[in-house]
Amino acid sequence: MRRTIRTLALEEVETLVDWAAAEGWNPGLGDAAAFHAADPEGFIGAFVDSEMVAGISAVAYGDDFGFIGLYICRPDRRGEGHGKAVWDAGMARLDNRTIGLDGVVEQQANYRRMGFAPVYRTIRFVGSPDVPAAADSGIRAIGPELLADVLDYDSRFFPAPRRSFLEHWLRPPHMALAIVRDGAIEGYGVARRCRDGCKIGPLFADSLDAASRLFAALANASGPGNIHLDVPETSGDFIARLTSAGLQPGFETARMYKGKAPQLTQSGVFAITTLELG
Repeated sequence: MRRTIRTLALEEVETLVDWAAAEGWNPGLGDAAAFHAADPEGFIGAFVDSEMVAGISAVAYGDDFGFIGLYICRPDRRGEGHGKAVWDAGMARLDNRTIGLDGVVEQQANYRRMGFAPVYRTIRFVGSPDVPAAADSGIRAIGPELLADVLDYDSRFFPAPRRSFLEHWLRPPHMALAIVRDGAIEGYGVARRCRDGCKIGPLFADSLDAASRLFAALANASGPGNIHLDVPETSGDFIARLTSAGLQPGFETARMYKGKAPQLTQSGVFAITTLELG
């Protein structure tokens, strides 16, 4: 068996995202293009006889931080070493950086053995929320005129600049909203269509009230169906509001880092952006 390890083209990233859907991870309908834009060299596959058998994202956000995700081996080719091969390639690509990942419970012990340490749990909440629809003059759609301010605001909650990613993530058909008061951003969030319903992420805000207003606006604008979001356990008051609105907790992951954990404004992270890219 001859195995080749190489960088994935966009259409192969789309295949990897389809595999994630088959695993039940419910990715967004247009995730591949935004993921690829974040770091076109950051997606790695294992190939046997020209067929992709495993893949991983190892996205570099500059020289100091990277994130591992989309770590999948095709079910019919498991147990042949392909997963370890792409893992090793991804870790080598991000060498000398702090590396983050969101680890499922079943794999957390393995990640610990590889040098990753947990920082907090993230819980997936799902449901069709009962939140009143009301006009909110402080909430604005994010357009080009707000991009620079959003990028600056985002840097408080994410470990590294990610302009290329956000330029895609904030575009239609994604719905991107911000709370702006006296010319300053006090929170922003993004909703996108997924295989099932919509996901909200990120949801960053200065306060519980701002996060709740953004959640209500995004949920109502998303229409009927389930809303999904991945919420750090540290956001206990926000979790209480989600459950009172009818959302239920599902599976959980742990945000883990290898290397020095970034110093962020964690109190303002009400939902992470994605499990795949951080």
